[in-house]
Amino acid sequence: MSGSRAAIRYAKAVLSLATDQKSTEVVNSDMKSITNAIAGNEDLNQMLQSPVVRSSDKKAVLLAIFKDANVATTNLIDVLIANKRLPLLNDVASSYVHLYDQLKGRQIASVTTAIPLTEELKTKVLTKVKELTGKDAEVKSIIDESIIGGFILRVGDIQYNASIANKLDKLKREFTLN
Repeated sequence: MSGSRAAIRYAKAVLSLATDQKSTEVVNSDMKSITNAIAGNEDLNQMLQSPVVRSSDKKAVLLAIFKDANVATTNLIDVLIANKRLPLLNDVASSYVHLYDQLKGRQIASVTTAIPLTEELKTKVLTKVKELTGKDAEVKSIIDESIIGGFILRVGDIQYNASIANKLDKLKREFTLN
């Protein structure tokens, strides 16, 4: 828990610095690149988490991978190394993206379905999210065949579960109670 609080503090500091330098969008792009790189490469993730790998080696690898990164991003890497908090890099980057989206009035609507979403359905979801929250959203589609049918919509702290699996589970609980 303290790791996530620390990540949010670092993310807020980077966002503040990027706002002062009028580079929030560029830094947001860097942070998305960092989260995608770490999520897509288990070796990179393990290297960042490893206490055996020297900090100088970690820094060299990160600067080689993100050589086109903004100064604020490279400064973040330096600060995390200096404070021995480099394992938080992925959490800091995702926290920054979340804070940036909040700043811009955007949010992520996570839609879980059994089959891929069509463009028509995606438009309907965006309209419903705008109606419910008053904010624009970006749809993140997740496919999970275990829900059988229907959908699960998550926007921020709100979750609406209209999946067939959920309805069957409710029926099962209803019959076992009687």
